Amino acid sequence: MSHVGLGWRSPHYQALLERREPLAFLEVHSENFFAEGGAAMEVLRQGREAYDISLHGVGLALGSEAGLDPWHLDQLARLVERVQPVRVSDHASFARAPLSPGQMPVHGADLLPVGFTPAALDIMVSNVQQVQDRLRRPLLVENLSAYVRWTTSTLSEAEFLNALARRSGCSLLLDVNNLVVNALNAAEADPVAAACVVVDALARETVGEIHLAGYNDEGVLVIDDHGSRVHEPVWQVYAHAVARFGRVPTLIEWDTDVPPLDVLLDEVRRAELVADAVSKAQREAA
Repeated sequence: MSHVGLGWRSPHYQALLERREPLAFLEVHSENFFAEGGAAMEVLRQGREAYDISLHGVGLALGSEAGLDPWHLDQLARLVERVQPVRVSDHASFARAPLSPGQMPVHGADLLPVGFTPAALDIMVSNVQQVQDRLRRPLLVENLSAYVRWTTSTLSEAEFLNALARRSGCSLLLDVNNLVVNALNAAEADPVAAACVVVDALARETVGEIHLAGYNDEGVLVIDDHGSRVHEPVWQVYAHAVARFGRVPTLIEWDTDVPPLDVLLDEVRRAELVADAVSKAQREAA
């Protein structure tokens, strides 16, 4: 049985409902379905009848010192109650802060990186626990593709994420593409090896989902744009991740320049083949 799902975007709403491809799950962006009703919610209802649904958010801003937006959390809780998803996830990032002291926080509409410090960890643990208490279920927190680094960081990314999972009880959503993008932007001599170092440093029991996507490399800065096929270095790191964590639920993400559905299904099949090859190699080595 497949362990691979697909990011369900509007160009393929109808096609997947009609074709009922054998996918492990569909993943949607939570914020796109906060409205009380309407066409979007009806599509999601139909999708939920055919597939397991994973809700992936971009707006909780879990690392924000200003705290969570109560309205956003209320909307997410209502959506979770209606959909009963198999997983709920968001990012290890911040986005909410006041423009000046004493003002109400505003949302930066971006996934901004946090410093890997004990103080930032305390903030994120508190916010994640608040979300989990409200949703009455564990949250999955995704590692970030970050284009700047905080010089104040005293922990590695893996140390930060392991401590977050241990202290809050959350799980991790491992975005393999983000690991490779960060390694490329850091000009690592071997970006695959650098990404695999992070994979090896993560606690085995914490990873509950893996994301695969494409990136844009124009030679100056590598951008995590989810606009192309998964690149070869990402497949290599994915194989390493499967060997370490097993066949955890895996998602093909494609959010910009969305291609025909059959192209996405081809990426799904490749993820299955990679996992099959890893499993075969492990059996033969046992």
